[in-house]
Amino acid sequence: MAQKRLMQELNPLQKEKWLTIDMDEQNLFKWRVGLWVVNPDSVFYGAYLKCEMRFPHDYPYQPPTFRFLTKGITHPNVYPDGNLCISILHKPGDDEQSGEMANERWNVLHGVESVLRSVLLLMDDPEINSPANVDASVLYRDERAKYDTLAKEVVSRSIVDVPEGVRMPTTADLAPVPQKIVEDDDDFWNPSEEEDDFGGSDSNMDDFEEEEDDEEDDKDDKEDDKE
Repeated sequence: MAQKRLMQELNPLQKEKWLTIDMDEQNLFKWRVGLWVVNPDSVFYGAYLKCEMRFPHDYPYQPPTFRFLTKGITHPNVYPDGNLCISILHKPGDDEQSGEMANERWNVLHGVESVLRSVLLLMDDPEINSPANVDASVLYRDERAKYDTLAKEVVSRSIVDVPEGVRMPTTADLAPVPQKIVEDDDDFWNPSEEEDDFGGSDSNMDDFEEEEDDEEDDKDDKEDDKE
């Protein structure tokens, strides 16, 4: 089931322009992913962040793991070894120790895309109350200018890792494809002559009037006979 689910997720993701996927054909449970930071308001804007996802054999009932391969990312929720601390990748169910509710953690409705989008959101809006990197958390809170400078350095270094033939998507590239508008068919609302009677009989009101006249004549004749 895990392999089938991963293949179902892989096909549409390969069409996305904000990421690249390099999958080991010998090991479907290990993905190499490149993430473009396309939010122009992000301090990491323009970065191409390499990462690795590993999937358990009971996926999607249990979450994958996620680790940045791009070195030297200074971020409150990124460990020095590149592992990421994010609620969506924590095992299902409530956790009394951390205070995380089940709806914040992994469940079978999540998938690769929801994880990657959550990662990009976390890069822009870190959780500093329970940091994986305390020093980065302090920088983010107290010395934002220095933090931003370190982030820009990551952006510059990451560009070297962009695969040949791959480029950062533009705003136009990321815009949703407009849906074709189906114009109303005027003829649909104008029934043909064959449909005017809506299935009624071919009789007309003149026929009914003639029948009524005949009935009146018969009635008069009967009354004359009685007299």
